[in-house]
Amino acid sequence: MPPVEVMLGADKERAPARPRASWHLRANAIVVAWLGLTVAAALAQGELPAPRWLVVHLFLLGAVSTAILIWSEHFATALLRTRGPDQRASLIRLGALNAATVAVLAGVTVGPWPVAAAGAAAIVGVACWHAVVLARMVKRALPGRFGHVIGWYLAAAGALATGGTLGGLLAAHTGQGGHGVAHARMYAAHTEVNLFGWVTFTVLGTLFTLWPTVLRTRLSEVTRRCSRAALWPSVAGLAVTVAGLLLGWRWVAVAGLAVYAAGVAVALAPLVETLRRRRPHTGASWTLAASGCWLVVALVADLVIVATRGTDGLESALEPLLPLLLAGFVAQVLLGSLMHLLPAVLGGGPARFKENAALLERGWPYRLAAANLGVALLALPLPEPFGLAGWALVLASGAAFVALAAVALLRPRGRMSPAHAGLVAGCLLTAAAVAVAMSGGDTPARLDVAPGGARTVEVTLSGMRVRPATITAAPGTVLTLRVTNTDAQRHDLRLSTGERTPMLAPGATAALTLAPLAEPVDGWCTVAGHRAAGMTLRITPTSATAAAPTAPAPTAAPGAAAHSGHTGHTGAGLDLGAPMSPGWKPYDPVLPPAPGGGTHEVEIRVKETEQEVAPGVRRTVWTFGGTLPGPTLRGKVGDVFVVTFVNDGTIGHGIDFHAGALAPDGPMRTIDPGQRLTYRFRADRAGAWLYHCSTMPMSHHIAHGMYGAVVIDPPDLKKVDREFVLVQGELYLGQPGDAAQAARIRESRPDGWMFNGTAAGYDHAPVTAKAGERVRVWVVAAGPGTGTAFHVVGVRFDTVYKEGAYLLREDQPGGSQVLDLAPAQGGFVEWVFPEAGHYPFVDHAMPRAEAGAHGIFEVTAP
Repeated sequence: MPPVEVMLGADKERAPARPRASWHLRANAIVVAWLGLTVAAALAQGELPAPRWLVVHLFLLGAVSTAILIWSEHFATALLRTRGPDQRASLIRLGALNAATVAVLAGVTVGPWPVAAAGAAAIVGVACWHAVVLARMVKRALPGRFGHVIGWYLAAAGALATGGTLGGLLAAHTGQGGHGVAHARMYAAHTEVNLFGWVTFTVLGTLFTLWPTVLRTRLSEVTRRCSRAALWPSVAGLAVTVAGLLLGWRWVAVAGLAVYAAGVAVALAPLVETLRRRRPHTGASWTLAASGCWLVVALVADLVIVATRGTDGLESALEPLLPLLLAGFVAQVLLGSLMHLLPAVLGGGPARFKENAALLERGWPYRLAAANLGVALLALPLPEPFGLAGWALVLASGAAFVALAAVALLRPRGRMSPAHAGLVAGCLLTAAAVAVAMSGGDTPARLDVAPGGARTVEVTLSGMRVRPATITAAPGTVLTLRVTNTDAQRHDLRLSTGERTPMLAPGATAALTLAPLAEPVDGWCTVAGHRAAGMTLRITPTSATAAAPTAPAPTAAPGAAAHSGHTGHTGAGLDLGAPMSPGWKPYDPVLPPAPGGGTHEVEIRVKETEQEVAPGVRRTVWTFGGTLPGPTLRGKVGDVFVVTFVNDGTIGHGIDFHAGALAPDGPMRTIDPGQRLTYRFRADRAGAWLYHCSTMPMSHHIAHGMYGAVVIDPPDLKKVDREFVLVQGELYLGQPGDAAQAARIRESRPDGWMFNGTAAGYDHAPVTAKAGERVRVWVVAAGPGTGTAFHVVGVRFDTVYKEGAYLLREDQPGGSQVLDLAPAQGGFVEWVFPEAGHYPFVDHAMPRAEAGAHGIFEVTAP
């Protein structure tokens, strides 16, 4: 039914006011334009992306926030049955929101950061103004049955004000070079309050009335009661969540999320009740139903993420949640609503309404299936090609709707008006500008370096991109990267080989000289969020079988030396008979008994140190806790280990405990320097277990010292007189990033072997015991490429336990000479020393023994 104009007095001679549909037509054209820019920005990146900062904010700040501002005022006017806000004021608010959005986008991607902060402040101002307008409408309206909806809109405006404030602080913090824990906490709180507050509160409030309208059925009788009962728990729960995230109080944040989830469940109850009476039957209704399902999935996933990963590593942990919320929930709410509402605001009579409705729903089953299949592919832990296919499906579905909506908007009366033509031209020009900005102008995305011994490459940091993003060069090329920050905010460049620039101010330059190129090298900006936004670099040799300098094979000394305890043998480049440096201390091999209690809380920090790894040989090692190997953890079957893992290194690292059984996605993820995570596992199986760095390439990280042992006692473990732990690892000479060293690691050609971090270390500091004592030695083979054949000269093992099972027990007549372990395996052996003397222990693969896998038990009389 068309709106009725009531004219009194002199006003009756005035020309009729422009119908409200015309206002919504013009306003919704802006929403469609933002959607078009979102698709254009995504495709302009040259690949189908994971959510990037620019794409996310084009969609949420541009399309979604504009739609919320338009339709929340429209629904408030209709539900309260009161006079709507002045259209001129509405236009100013809408213009201010879009201008502020442009300022935020420009300030973050181009700079300077105060522009982004000012844009965020303007968004906060619009949110407060919007809330005041709604509150005044409620005040002057007569009591009605739909007034409860406005409370959700007011709560949403408060959430936007909070999220905008946090966004401005993030822009200022990032622009001044800040990152780390404070940045990560603000990012998590900013994400939660915007998505679960500004967007979700508005959606829930609107669906109370829109959902039955789309289904063409009556309003549920429990709607008003559920709405009022759900609002305050939802608002309070979200407030507690945000406070917990900002303060780093994980369980406070989890409690807040649980309360918020309970409130959302109550709010969804009338929608589910309506669904029982009338099933979806149109594209709009099915799309809205799908969005509600993804909201529930995303909320459960969010609860699990915050509960299991804590509050300080959420910046990367929340990334998998974004596809569920953005593509699954928010995008489908927006598209479903527009499919239902646009035909009405386009006007033109019943015939035109049916024509536009049919146009917007054209092919909706295929678009719906593509979008939701795409979201499912993104939500599941599948290989990268499936993720790319997921984004292709989601973007194709969104682009199809944008095209159909553009056709409907551009022909409201069968022809294109000058205003509509201007809108199309503006959208195309802006999309072109986005594409040009993201393509990097004159700087190529890929650079092939001409062959030669040494080459210098100009690298720029700007617009959340490293340009060129890909560099290829012949193997052996020595590359020097001249890195210049042409952006308005601070950036740096870190390489996977360890080199890094300082934090560069705008206009600053630094040079990085790499070792001769032998394998792919990755680079990224370490400012929190910038790597996820696309600031990455890849340097690759032109041949997958790039040649690398070869190291001489280990030189074997006479085998008798290993059995006699003589320390004059050598490895490749090692003089194992030389004295250890003054002040050197061996790794303490004594293994204390398992501590009491069922829960063990441990902190393990990554530390990069220089240690003596063979007599007179020092090299940089990456360690867990400053020791090589890392600290040995011990417990009993059923014990729970709560490990706080802190990266105090200069590159990303992760950790993987073989003693636990859990999905590796979260606890074993790589964390950047300054970040931490909590790794919780239950040791429900006995054995000698390896733990090691989980960051690729793992062989590289393990070879540099990132490994240790976890000992879980079998239930029937007997007491012995002495108990030791020996972790065998490989030794590679050189420093991290050395191309020749990297080639040897890849080909598993160590320069030596070590027990507990030093080649032949226990030759120089023998392990002590007494004759007649029962000794137990736990052995773990850390590799990364070789195992061990552990043997003690002069004794026979009467007890052998390997990989969780006894192979031999003391009361059996047999004996054993070797505990053979493949890489990552573990076990223990027991024996009794028959008399005083020196008993060498070795890896009985003799070349490994002669290259450092050798030590001595010094046994004295009882």
